[in-house]
Amino acid sequence: MILLMLSCMPVIGQGQEFGELSGFESNFRTYYKDSTAHAVYLYEKGRNYFQVRRNYVWLITEYHAKIKILDEEGFSEADISIPYYHSEKKTETVSKVKAINHVKGTKHNVMPSAIFDVQVSEHWSEKRFTFSNVQEGSVLEYSYELESPFLYNMKGWEFQGHIPKIYSEYNAKIPGNYKYNRSLLGKLELDVNDATIQSNCFSVPGMSVQADCEVLKYVMKDVPAFKEDEEYMLAPSNYRSRLEFELAEYESFQGRVERFTKSWKDVDREFRTDRDIGGQLRKKNYFERNLPLEIITGKESDLTRAIKLYRFVKAHYNWNGKFGIFRNNNVKKAFEEGVGNVAEINITLINLLNASGIDTDLALISTRMHGLPKKSHPVMSDFNYVVAKTEIDGETYLLDATEKEMPFGMLPYRCLNYYGRVMDLDGDSYWMDIEPEKLNGRTVRVNLELDLMNSSVKGKFDEISKGYDAYLKRKKIAELSQEDYLAAIENEYIDGFFINQYKVDEEQSDEKNWVEHFTFQLEDLEFSKTIYFNPFIIRFFKDNPFRAETRSYPVDFGYQRKFNYMANIEIPVGYTIKELPKPVNLALPDGSGVLQYNTTELNGKIMVVFSLQLRSTQYSNVGYDYLKKLFSSAVANQNQSYIVLEKV
Repeated sequence: MILLMLSCMPVIGQGQEFGELSGFESNFRTYYKDSTAHAVYLYEKGRNYFQVRRNYVWLITEYHAKIKILDEEGFSEADISIPYYHSEKKTETVSKVKAINHVKGTKHNVMPSAIFDVQVSEHWSEKRFTFSNVQEGSVLEYSYELESPFLYNMKGWEFQGHIPKIYSEYNAKIPGNYKYNRSLLGKLELDVNDATIQSNCFSVPGMSVQADCEVLKYVMKDVPAFKEDEEYMLAPSNYRSRLEFELAEYESFQGRVERFTKSWKDVDREFRTDRDIGGQLRKKNYFERNLPLEIITGKESDLTRAIKLYRFVKAHYNWNGKFGIFRNNNVKKAFEEGVGNVAEINITLINLLNASGIDTDLALISTRMHGLPKKSHPVMSDFNYVVAKTEIDGETYLLDATEKEMPFGMLPYRCLNYYGRVMDLDGDSYWMDIEPEKLNGRTVRVNLELDLMNSSVKGKFDEISKGYDAYLKRKKIAELSQEDYLAAIENEYIDGFFINQYKVDEEQSDEKNWVEHFTFQLEDLEFSKTIYFNPFIIRFFKDNPFRAETRSYPVDFGYQRKFNYMANIEIPVGYTIKELPKPVNLALPDGSGVLQYNTTELNGKIMVVFSLQLRSTQYSNVGYDYLKKLFSSAVANQNQSYIVLEKV
């Protein structure tokens, strides 16, 4: 029986001729390893090699794929886009495109007239086409060739994508005079990992010398889909299984060596003379000449002066929404116009701080959605953002002046990506950790009473927001009128909830603390002999953000969080407590998350205390079930906890 089952298993990846389907491919109906899949790659193969064409060495990519459509939700796979790169002088070319839709034994070819080019950005275009007559059971097969003059642009291979792959194979033949760093990223393992040497496989016209080639073959089977809809995660590029190449060195047949992968010392030297970064960091004399002297100088402490300069830059600039880092930065022009990208705004801040005698450097970072930078060697494309780094009285501050409401010493959420590289113009660059603000969260204190005569609940509550929660409050208030702000709060919570009075406590509020006082009323309630009352007038979570059965990647909140809710409830005259919610005391195994909930009675009042603390910024997927249970209980406490009162 076992031998029979093995003999029936399909041999995938061998003898794949374009336009022909195997019995396995034709009869395939469902993917037993993922019942939720709407489409699946039956087969995918790519190949890179170098070839002399038209007296020039080209990097050639060949690609061939077959996608099975399992249901109507998979029809979107019929839209194909093949990206290609172009500079001012050179361009990649996509050619030899073939595409067939195999439907119930017939073949529907995509005609050349239906294949077109679209420019999507300054340096990127796409070859696009759409399969016609797509049905459940269709096998969409296509292939193409990409010819590239950019030998550094060997893209590697994406083993893992948004739909599953039964078989994915990558091949390469690399002449020995091209040396590439390669990295296998993600947690999935290769099923085939072969590397051999082929002698005398590459030459150029007019040269008698031939180069040996490294011949590579990598295969993964039954590759699961990478699902990007999970909340609280870093960039998918940190986790998606793929193969990356980076040109490190080229040696010509004449013996000339050109190195592409540099050391940090090389980068530091180039950085100091770079017009768009290093050159812009030496503009402090411009600001000394063009700004009132009192903005830069003063008898205050360094910290007070730094805060003043930080607020000045925030007020002066409007961020244009662009990051900017290595190209086309012009600090003087941006300052005159009052509009700039991230680099221009923060380089202005660095210049001002240095002009004020506060030693400040530029730090390169990568945003959360851009991916973590490699520490093994410099890859400048890993960075897409710059901030200011300064040290005052022994304490390090990272500053970004793009957000009007962002407090001094805090970075926007997009920047909370663990580490960056400080570029010291007068010394060597070095890695630094990004430490988020630790005191973040919301505390709600409620006093309420049940108004039986008017079928309502009335009372007061104070809300204290700290750290990033305070920033988000201030940002929302800056964007909305007070009327719209309060309406948004009313709509966010329980039906029939109305705010009667509102006041910001200016004395207790500052950049990292926001204190608000509310008077409210909850109307149209039904009270009877037995009253069921949920004490959570304000709820932190509508539902559990963690709904998936399993999780393959860490949960990353970016910063630590606390949620506290305290309520004092007057027991109505003539009523007594019949039942109180059961206490809850949960903690994650390592103590990095704690949930406490308790309801007690004292002197005619019911006291409710709820606390959820997340003491870590990141939680391993190994402990996902525990975190999911913690949040499930927290949501249930808020939505399903009822105090039961009974008429005496």
